[in-house]
Amino acid sequence: MESEKELINEAKRTVTPRLCRVSGSMTEVMEIQAESPKFHVLFIPGNPGVVSFYNDFLESLHQFLDGNASITAVGQISHTSKDWESGKLFSLQDQIDHKVEFIRQELESVKVPIILVGHSIGSYISLEILRKCSEKVLYCIGLYPFLTLNQQSTKQSLIGKLAASSLLSATASFLVASLGLLPMSAARRLVSYSLGASWSDTAVQATCTHLRQYHTMRNVLYMAMTEFRELAAEPDWEFMRENQSKLAFLFGIDDHWGPLQLFEEISKHAPGTCLSIEREGHTHGFCCTVAGSVWVAQHVATRIKTRLHQKCL
Repeated sequence: MESEKELINEAKRTVTPRLCRVSGSMTEVMEIQAESPKFHVLFIPGNPGVVSFYNDFLESLHQFLDGNASITAVGQISHTSKDWESGKLFSLQDQIDHKVEFIRQELESVKVPIILVGHSIGSYISLEILRKCSEKVLYCIGLYPFLTLNQQSTKQSLIGKLAASSLLSATASFLVASLGLLPMSAARRLVSYSLGASWSDTAVQATCTHLRQYHTMRNVLYMAMTEFRELAAEPDWEFMRENQSKLAFLFGIDDHWGPLQLFEEISKHAPGTCLSIEREGHTHGFCCTVAGSVWVAQHVATRIKTRLHQKCL
């Protein structure tokens, strides 16, 4: 554990946040630039799509890749502390189009291969990026992937009903936003108490900064509503089979967003896909703990190094 903390502390000196406009939308970006990168990692968050949740993960990944990669994480539109978009709501398809345009705008001149890494619904977005930018993408890694609805999940059913109701979504967003009236110190104590002492300072700060906003929660729930509509269909197995040599997924033991049933389905329909199961006791929200961030970063780095080694053979 001490070595993990040393790793995080060293890496934190290299991450840089910035803002840019993509198709007119203000976009939060976190990046780590390598001096002579051999490849470029583009990270797509889940929902909420607040990139600062992944601070520890990104910094750890950079270290485990031995400084050979530049890393860029691009947030979901309007999942931000400031209401840059004046209350406008963005669907899953809007977020996909935004990431494709980000590549065309920000990474078009990148000469090294791009490796996509997505978390949860970010895994689905990454597959859609691969579909539209296949010539630039070498590899695509999905972490705890949300690719289709889990009909056995009571939690998904409840979230789906909440997100589908404009009244319930607005009410829930208002209640969460009311926490914004609390001082930051009180909000941090409340979040730590309600969500558990295991959460990292990074995750607590991201929650208190970004999620206590009405526009953020409305966008989180609106995006979720459109996710549930889009993912009611089965994954595009033909596309995944055609690109199976470019795909890798990490599943959790007890993850209703990416259940092991999906693991089995991918094994059957796209058997050449690299599949792994995390058995260390981390969760779907791995980025909320230091231990989860470091473990998943090491796993991703191993997958990338293995893929690059195979490409060179």
